Amino acid sequence: QVRLVETGGGLAQPGGSLRLSCAASGFTVSTETMIWYRQAPGKAREPVATVMYNGRTIYADSVKDRFTISRDNATNTMYLQMHSLRPDDTAFYYCYTVVGGHWGQGTQVTVSS
Repeated sequence: QVRLVETGGGLAQPGGSLRLSCAASGFTVSTETMIWYRQAPGKAREPVATVMYNGRTIYADSVKDRFTISRDNATNTMYLQMHSLRPDDTAFYYCYTVVGGHWGQGTQVTVSS
């Protein structure tokens, strides 16, 4: 059974950093295309960063050069390292597997002074 559990959200100041984790079970993260999405209040859910099955990464323009997606085979976890956070990064962040269409429960990121 596939399960995704996001952790690492919280409150950060503008310019600060957070690292989100997506612990996976039921499949191997290194063999799947996975995506970090986010949804801000009143807005549609949008893709933030993708790591493809072959390791290629894709970023939304709004987070390019600030966010880094990665995965750890040893812990079967996907990460999103976020730097230079801005108030408009405030959102619920979700991880998603393309194969099977599985979502985690999400983790809240709030960027505010």
